[in-house]
Amino acid sequence: MSTPSDDTPSRETALQNARQMKSAARLYAVQALFQMEHSGQSVDAVRREFEAHRFGAVLDGEEMAEGNIDLFTQLLEDAVARQAKIDQMTDRALVAKWPIDRIDPTLRALFRAAGAELVGSDTPPKVIITEFVDIARAFFPEGREPKFVNAVLDHIAREARPEAF
Repeated sequence: MSTPSDDTPSRETALQNARQMKSAARLYAVQALFQMEHSGQSVDAVRREFEAHRFGAVLDGEEMAEGNIDLFTQLLEDAVARQAKIDQMTDRALVAKWPIDRIDPTLRALFRAAGAELVGSDTPPKVIITEFVDIARAFFPEGREPKFVNAVLDHIAREARPEAF
């Protein structure tokens, strides 16, 4: 007979794995949205490519992270379906001289993925902001972009879900 403490490490491991899969899904969503904008491919084509060639794939001897496919798909679909609303919210968070179409395409993809989750999920905004700031750090490890992302996403989150603050 097992005691509650006997299965705690496996439960903690399962929770950690679930968090890592969500983090990977968010990163893949940013990459996919960037690819869609850059290549003009459809959401369905990019989604299929990522599911087949990124999730758990081995590239140059390195295994890619498994991602939460449901979250990845939801972020892509919501980002595309709500792009106008998300871009308007992002524009309001940016300095007037820097509308969303003038910012770095990686940041634009990040704001769209994060905006999709802020608008379309019940995940706490602070969790979403932290996750996407971490993604910004991965893309811009030496830059000021993570602080910029934090400020913009905080503004978007307060507009999208004021009750959470």
